[in-house]
Amino acid sequence: MLVSQGVDAALAGVFGLLIGSFLNVVVYRKPVMMYRDWLFDAVGHLMTQGDGRSLWTRALGPASAVESRLTAAADEAVPVLEALAPFDLARPASRCGHCGQPVRWYRNIPLLSYLALGGRCGDCKARISPRYPIVEAVVGLLFALCGWRFGLTPIGALWAACAALLVCQFLIDLDTQYLPDDYNYLLLWLGLIGSALGWTGVPLASAVWGAVAGYLSLWLIYQLYLRITGKEGMGYGDFKLLAALGAWFGAEFLLAVVLVSSLVGAVVGGMLLVAGKLAHKDVPISFGPFLAGAGLVCLVAGPAQVMAWLPFAFPFRP
Repeated sequence: MLVSQGVDAALAGVFGLLIGSFLNVVVYRKPVMMYRDWLFDAVGHLMTQGDGRSLWTRALGPASAVESRLTAAADEAVPVLEALAPFDLARPASRCGHCGQPVRWYRNIPLLSYLALGGRCGDCKARISPRYPIVEAVVGLLFALCGWRFGLTPIGALWAACAALLVCQFLIDLDTQYLPDDYNYLLLWLGLIGSALGWTGVPLASAVWGAVAGYLSLWLIYQLYLRITGKEGMGYGDFKLLAALGAWFGAEFLLAVVLVSSLVGAVVGGMLLVAGKLAHKDVPISFGPFLAGAGLVCLVAGPAQVMAWLPFAFPFRP
């Protein structure tokens, strides 16, 4: 039994290393793809429509000098945007951020290539961030854990997908203060589908109410803070992420997830302080990485261990 578990964990871990390498690409490229989409949308809205009016005119009334300048600028921006080279998760091929040389396949093997190259580019010898192998190793370990617990099964694959998406959201929000809706919604639907199939161990009613309560709880806090201070304390992506975690862990786990997120926040904040990245008060601190980190902690620890750590977070449990 243990041998079989070990084989499953090893195979899942190797696959996780490959996925971790891909997630490094996703974490960098997805925000850029979002920025480009927003630019295309903004320019499209400012352009003159078929009836001779722009969105600016529709919103504020008759055409003005400002409107005409914006429309002209949009018209000039269109060919510039359309001339951009394709940029998505597959194109262009991975390349060094310093010298621009494409990364050869044998220099792109998770962990091994980084170690063999001494953490430097094989062409220009510029130092490569250690974050890349760390992400690969972490995702590999998470996949290995899922393989150990659930074997090479659809259930194990589902939990591994949850881990991968949480890692993505953690890093993207940490870097950019954005939580892509694509990944929040995918995480939410996978949690609900997993519950409906009986794969997550969470009753469907608890998963649905967990999603509802997760979203509404942060939305209410956001609205209250906005009315008291006139400022936005968090983004809508945080509501959606907690809703997704509610779908995965159930309504009764929401308080525990929030409490664990505060601990994750303390750890991450401390690490950023040590690294000197929170030296200025104007540096924004997102809540999303703490929530995603809490989801990963709960996934790794398991429901029983979380309840043992935080029994007061489950007042309705016998």
